[in-house]
Amino acid sequence: MSNSNALAGKHALITGGGHGIGGASAEALAAHGAKLTLTGRNMEKLEQMAAKLPGAEVRQLDVTDEAAVKRVFTEAAQSLGPVAILINNSGIADTAPFLRTSSDMMRRLMEVNLIGTHTSTQQVLEGMIDAGWGRVVNISSLAGLSGQPYITAYCASKHAVIGLTRTLALEVVKKGITVNAVCPAYVETGMVERGVDNIRDITGMSEEEARGELAKKSPQNRIIMPSEVGATVAWLCLPGSESITGQSIAMAGGAWM
Repeated sequence: MSNSNALAGKHALITGGGHGIGGASAEALAAHGAKLTLTGRNMEKLEQMAAKLPGAEVRQLDVTDEAAVKRVFTEAAQSLGPVAILINNSGIADTAPFLRTSSDMMRRLMEVNLIGTHTSTQQVLEGMIDAGWGRVVNISSLAGLSGQPYITAYCASKHAVIGLTRTLALEVVKKGITVNAVCPAYVETGMVERGVDNIRDITGMSEEEARGELAKKSPQNRIIMPSEVGATVAWLCLPGSESITGQSIAMAGGAWM
């Protein structure tokens, strides 16, 4: 994706913006002139990412802390102007067979993946309505579109994000605001690294073999790069995507159609 000034003056806030999909989204939006606020729990990673993006601001945030979300979003808007683009990327994953999926695990994943998205979006929506323009992109997962064994809590939370996306898109459909979800399969992030480690621990496979097992789940026989997801996120915010709303865009190399 080439550079442009199409998003010049637009304030984009990214939760979980210090690395992986969040960091790639930050780089893609910055390439089109957006002003950036990166939030997350790990300040070291946030600062490392911001160092690559002149003018980007960082703020420590746990999206499960509603009071902190309200404070951080207010401070970010005071510094860089109203948030015009929100990328809800903060998320966690746990694996367990259904009978070992505790209520605590379910609550924890719902708190981060769903309620964190809900709380963050509420902070920016009124400003977007007032401006008559806004873009909300929720990072869901292929697991939000299809059932997969051993990740009940993760699947449920990511399905819920898609439900939120679709209903909110219709609520604001005439207000110049689009709301979409991006649903990648395995992406080369820390989450995949942990998955590879789990496969190695259970099967005794080498790292290369374990990665191969994950790659096989895609007809393209590959793991997605974060930059691909970042480019898709940016596209949903650029001129020309105005009619794309309420969608759950699968990035799975043909594994979901």
